[in-house]
Amino acid sequence: MKKKNTQVANRSKADKASNGVRKPIIINDNDESSLNDQNDPEQLGDLGIVVSNATAKWTDAQTENSLENINLTVKPGRLVAVIGPVGAGKSSLLHAILRELPLSEGNISVRGVVSYASQEPWLFAGSVQQNILFGLPMDKERYKKVIKVCALKTDFEQFPYGDRTIVGERGVSLSGGQRARINLARAIYKPADIYLLDDPLSAVDTHVGKHLFEICIKGYLKEKTCILITHQLQYLTKVDRIVLMENANILAEGSYQELQASGLDFTKLLGSLVETTVVSDNESSSKLTSTQTLSPRTILSRQVSTQSVASSNDESKLETQEEPIEVAETRSSGNISLTVYSSYFSAGGNVCKISFLLFMCVFTQALASGGDYWITYWVNLEEFIFRNSSSVNDSILTSSDNNGTTSSTTSVISDKLLWWTISRQACVIVFAVLTFTMIISTLVRSATFVSVCMGASMNLHNKMFNAITRATMYFFNTNSSGRILNRFSKDMGAIDEMLPVALMDCIQIGLTLMGIIIVVGIVNIYLMIPTFIVAIIFYKIRVFYLSTSRSVKRLEGVTRSPVFAHLNASLQGLTTIRAFEAEQILSKEFDNHQDLHSSAWYLFISSSRAFGFWLDIVCLIYISVVTFSFLIVGNNTFGGNVGLAITQAIGLTGMFQWGMRQSAELENQMTSVERVLEYTNAPQEDALESSPERKPPTEWPMNGKITFEKFFLRYSTDSQFVIKNLNINIEPMEKVGIVGRTGAGKSSLIAALFRLAINEGNIIIDDIEIHDLGLHELRSKLSIIPQEPFLFSGTMRINLDPFNEYPDHVLWNALDEVELKSIIEDLPNGLNSKVSEGGSNFSVGQKQLVCLARAIIRNNKILILDEATANVDPQTDAFIQNTIKNKFRMCTVLTIAHRLNTVMDSDKVLVMDAGTMVEFDHPYNLLKNKNGFLYKMVEQTGPINSELLHNIASESYNRMISTNKYTVNT
Repeated sequence: MKKKNTQVANRSKADKASNGVRKPIIINDNDESSLNDQNDPEQLGDLGIVVSNATAKWTDAQTENSLENINLTVKPGRLVAVIGPVGAGKSSLLHAILRELPLSEGNISVRGVVSYASQEPWLFAGSVQQNILFGLPMDKERYKKVIKVCALKTDFEQFPYGDRTIVGERGVSLSGGQRARINLARAIYKPADIYLLDDPLSAVDTHVGKHLFEICIKGYLKEKTCILITHQLQYLTKVDRIVLMENANILAEGSYQELQASGLDFTKLLGSLVETTVVSDNESSSKLTSTQTLSPRTILSRQVSTQSVASSNDESKLETQEEPIEVAETRSSGNISLTVYSSYFSAGGNVCKISFLLFMCVFTQALASGGDYWITYWVNLEEFIFRNSSSVNDSILTSSDNNGTTSSTTSVISDKLLWWTISRQACVIVFAVLTFTMIISTLVRSATFVSVCMGASMNLHNKMFNAITRATMYFFNTNSSGRILNRFSKDMGAIDEMLPVALMDCIQIGLTLMGIIIVVGIVNIYLMIPTFIVAIIFYKIRVFYLSTSRSVKRLEGVTRSPVFAHLNASLQGLTTIRAFEAEQILSKEFDNHQDLHSSAWYLFISSSRAFGFWLDIVCLIYISVVTFSFLIVGNNTFGGNVGLAITQAIGLTGMFQWGMRQSAELENQMTSVERVLEYTNAPQEDALESSPERKPPTEWPMNGKITFEKFFLRYSTDSQFVIKNLNINIEPMEKVGIVGRTGAGKSSLIAALFRLAINEGNIIIDDIEIHDLGLHELRSKLSIIPQEPFLFSGTMRINLDPFNEYPDHVLWNALDEVELKSIIEDLPNGLNSKVSEGGSNFSVGQKQLVCLARAIIRNNKILILDEATANVDPQTDAFIQNTIKNKFRMCTVLTIAHRLNTVMDSDKVLVMDAGTMVEFDHPYNLLKNKNGFLYKMVEQTGPINSELLHNIASESYNRMISTNKYTVNT
């Protein structure tokens, strides 16, 4: 019956699994036929790309089109720049060309091989070189040119293993600028006729941005057809054609001179930008699917801080690096420790609950064994009466039934065989009582066991989840999402479903075996000899089997993680994979990961079946010995004893065999508990709450003064410092801009303030050392607007006020301040409207404004902007900057920026290089030093922009002097 139930359950699971697999298989693929026709010269003639009356939207449920009646012709060898505000449809245009965005009307014709650089850099867990080659053969000359034009040479020299450095999942070990340039290098390395570059200059500083445009795009790709999406309008004078998009339409198209003379807002748009850094626009890529939306970039460990721009260049370093070693997933060895078992049962309940479960198991088995023995006693009673009193047997039994006493014959029985004699009716009553009590006891035992297992599963899951949410950032750097998902899916699934079955079988079979041995020993003590021998043989086979199966099971768990990680990374970079026609490469890699896991699983199953086979052979020998032993004994044994011995022997061997298999399975499944417990011991951040004696005042910080004293920062105890000996004072209400080359340590300052890494030295905010504070009290007093905004899955209300601390009118006022009130009001449920995963139903500009609204609602004294306007158009940038100046004028504001115009009117500018402070003063004073870092950065923007930036700094300085806000150092 148990096997039948298992078969029915497995059949149900198989049906659900097949239905789950069938659904994605029957989904229509994107239009492959159009891609196959893209090299048809007769259809396209001499044209590179022709878009005719194209109208498209991502889903049929979408009310507005992502592209509306687009007509565009791109000739071979032309550089076409596509510009426009957030939500204009720029990225959607590239996705339509790539056949990712389905057309509802019109058609798109493409001639030539296409290469694509996505707006959000997609990197997979591998070396930098592997990410650039992406399955293509190594061409050393081309490779060297690509890393040079993509400004990666200096970075490679500073990486610990050069271009063989492991970038980690999603490139977590790299800065945003490094990820963007590697992403661009992959597109450039591919030999192609057409290059689609979706804002590749995002997240790089002024110098690098200028290098990428002039050397890479204008130089290396000068003979190629190129479509460049950008907000870096200063370069528009150097492109062949400009396409201005707005509201999913092409508003204007032509050369720079033609558009400038057209009288459109183009000229005003140009005037809104001062220098050459760029912004990005991912309104379309975020609308693909939730699985294609990359997670927001957090402040993560850099493998090494980038050295000074003046670092020496040595090409030989690129070819003489050691091989890197990727951090492997840990795998235990040896026996499962008793600590693992005790931790599991401790999670299931307290001592009283576990003791009660043990008592019920023993009591239930005692009732079951007692019932078996009672049947034997009853059969022997009937047989003895039949043998010795066949002529009066019926009268004796009848008299016993009627009077409740026995005659002199039963007295003889009592003397010769039975220690106690009762009536047949009494035998039935005793057996019924034993059976009924056993049923009730079994139900109570099973309910208690289920309660213990459910409690253990829930508590282990919650404990691991709490440990993960409190883990340090370094833990996530060294543990991929695939590993974490593996723990929460497969390992927790084993604890939920497979471990309780194996545990129950082991407990039940173990107690049953003890009961059988006791009963058999009472019936025939000599049967204990072969039983003892079989037990020793079984134990030896089990030890031999477990030494292999345990390690194989652990290996199976480790080989499962790469399957999850590879699938997750492939879904995130699906557009890039299709654009590079690398589906077969990724499919082959997935097959390799799956084959490795399947081989470990097959080995585990095979060893389990071999174990069962040898146990069955020993069982057959044991049954034969027991059966033939009664032939030797002769007729002096009662039939009840013979029947009991044989049935118990058969049951004993079957249970021995199954018990050995299940005990081995229990230990194998306990490896899942072991793996879960490993993550419950993940390194944790500091305490969330301050100790009572160090608890800061409720109104802290009142001023917002920040002091760094002899401060160093690194992300692990064995890594290099990424901030070195920082000593600065930031006065209350000061607006401080932080600039520097990519990887200089700018974003690490945020990690320092939020205590996301290992801080050494002092950071003092309003006379309180932040290391003395709880993380909740510290972080709740700091507001941040990140470069890549993140929205939670839930409602807009939860995204604005996750802890329900503010009334609705405060939320609406904040939305009104950021000009989102009308948009949210138009949604079906207002503040309770659904926000998709990652905010994919909002454009990047709108998500950035939601983050700004969060900061306005909290109204903290310290605001941090991590390149907050790097991913929005110039108009949204200007609006955010003005809002910050007005709403946070009484706050201390730290701005990390690539756009120099956003920090030139700051009270001070902190220039970072290679993790050290090289300049810190008012920008007007810094620009006086013609050998200074900031001066060189400003001059690289060109003479016109340089003059504008100097004027902004001068005006800001004079304004501060006049208001006595700034005192000149003498």
